[in-house]
Amino acid sequence: MKTPTKPPRTFIPESANLDQWESLEPLLIDLRDRALKDLSALKKWIADLSEFESVMEEHVAWKYIKMTIDTADEALTKDYQHFISEIQPKLAPFSDALNKKLVQNEFTDGLQDDGYKIYLNKLGLEIKIFREKNIELLSSLRQKSQEYGAATGGLSVEFRGEALTMPAAGAKLQETDRALRKEVFETMHNKRAEIKEKLDAIFNDLIKGRNEVALNAEYKNFRDYAFDMLGRVDYEVQDCFNFHDSIASEISPLVGQFQKNRKEAMGVDVLKPYDTSVDPSGKDPLRPFYDAEDLVNKSIEVFKRVDPFFGDCLSTMNTMGHLDLASKPGKAPGGYNYPLYEIGVPFIFMNAVGTQRDMVTMMHEGGHAVHSFLTRDLPVTAFKSCPSEVAELASMAMELLSMDHWDVFYDNQEELKRAKKDHLQDLLSVLPWIAIIDKFQHWIYENPSHSTDDRYKEWNAILEKYNSGVVNWTGYEDARDLNWQKQLHLFEVPFYYIEYGMAQLGAIAVYRNYRKDPKKAVEQYKAALELGYTKSIPEIYETAGIKFDFSREYVRDLTNFIQEELASVN
Repeated sequence: MKTPTKPPRTFIPESANLDQWESLEPLLIDLRDRALKDLSALKKWIADLSEFESVMEEHVAWKYIKMTIDTADEALTKDYQHFISEIQPKLAPFSDALNKKLVQNEFTDGLQDDGYKIYLNKLGLEIKIFREKNIELLSSLRQKSQEYGAATGGLSVEFRGEALTMPAAGAKLQETDRALRKEVFETMHNKRAEIKEKLDAIFNDLIKGRNEVALNAEYKNFRDYAFDMLGRVDYEVQDCFNFHDSIASEISPLVGQFQKNRKEAMGVDVLKPYDTSVDPSGKDPLRPFYDAEDLVNKSIEVFKRVDPFFGDCLSTMNTMGHLDLASKPGKAPGGYNYPLYEIGVPFIFMNAVGTQRDMVTMMHEGGHAVHSFLTRDLPVTAFKSCPSEVAELASMAMELLSMDHWDVFYDNQEELKRAKKDHLQDLLSVLPWIAIIDKFQHWIYENPSHSTDDRYKEWNAILEKYNSGVVNWTGYEDARDLNWQKQLHLFEVPFYYIEYGMAQLGAIAVYRNYRKDPKKAVEQYKAALELGYTKSIPEIYETAGIKFDFSREYVRDLTNFIQEELASVN
């Protein structure tokens, strides 16, 4: 693959200072006031708007990327926050005016492509939720949510004379020495407990502010506002509740059985929270790679085997310096693939420390990256911005499509089987957690005036519904209480999480197709991703050869398939 370059700009001058409002405002005034006399003029206007959006989104993306790579650098944080607080609020009124200009234009009926229909519907929702008085409030909420990353990204622990980032400390929970695991678990919890009250205060402020945003926009609650904000037109609140119930009914009992099997294999009287990551037969932790460079090289080889184009995507990103994978002090937690719409080559951020989970995360984020490459030539920026139910299908399906080639990471057959078994169990085990977090969010925003104590009581009530009780938290009740604070989505991107569960079901269905006909399944997967957001979610899933379905019957069917796969790797 030839290294991509940014296309020449035809609207925004290359010399424009994107951090100065004086450079941006004339461009926006042009778009707002330009006369559109025919369909051709409308299409040129859309192209100019699309260029503006791609350039600005990539500009702020780099600010976010740099800030999360080094949260200790105050200049990077200030640079990002300056854009969020000074530039973005000024963009918002223009965005609303431009949305209305496009939606209400007399020539929009001439935009026959399905992508435009999806696009116009999305803009209609943006118009519906926009309120001038929310601009400053939303800006302050974005800044408030960044306080979470700053508070958690700087966490590190002193463990047996060694300074460790939280991801590096967490990796020790896979060690076979139970006393060591207990000690590191308690050390990590004590560190998180130090910022408990700070995170509670941040979250209380976020709930209050988000509820105010919703009421300002004439919504009953922030949950209903968030559904329109996220563009959820293909399913409703009840579908989320159906998902919660299907997972509780079909998946939670199976996860409980996994935990019982673990307890028996370990030969322990009680299974404690620090026993859930170690290999139950007492084997050392899986080490699929040595360092970030090894992870990159092996990932490229795996992707090439699935499809040569996939390998080329990762190789290109590596060549361009669009990978930052190693865990290091001051780095924000988590991992992400950030699309860069102007150049069309995304950026992958991770905190890899050498674990199996890190390897799977690379497969996951690599799936997002491939999606970016497959949509980079779509003519409108909005067509490339997919709903998460589709974006996460790309990533989670890649985890499974890559699995047949994990021998690149594991030359030992027993370790390879173990890695596959662990992953198949993990992808089911995470589904109750996704349901728990989503159900928790529904309660939070349906009851925005709740107290902090009320929130912890409801958290434990929800846990009780989904957890098997096999893991014994006696003596660690405080740690169980704090588990929700680890979920950055609650702080930074509210209601963006159930999509992972919906997409996980879709990914299992893609993998089931792959088991029957690998070539056809990969072709369908690529065809679905190439659509970007030019079709509805159910139509994209149908193109991938699967269904967008949360019924108990469908979940049970997919679960039975995974159980068959587990039996085949034992």
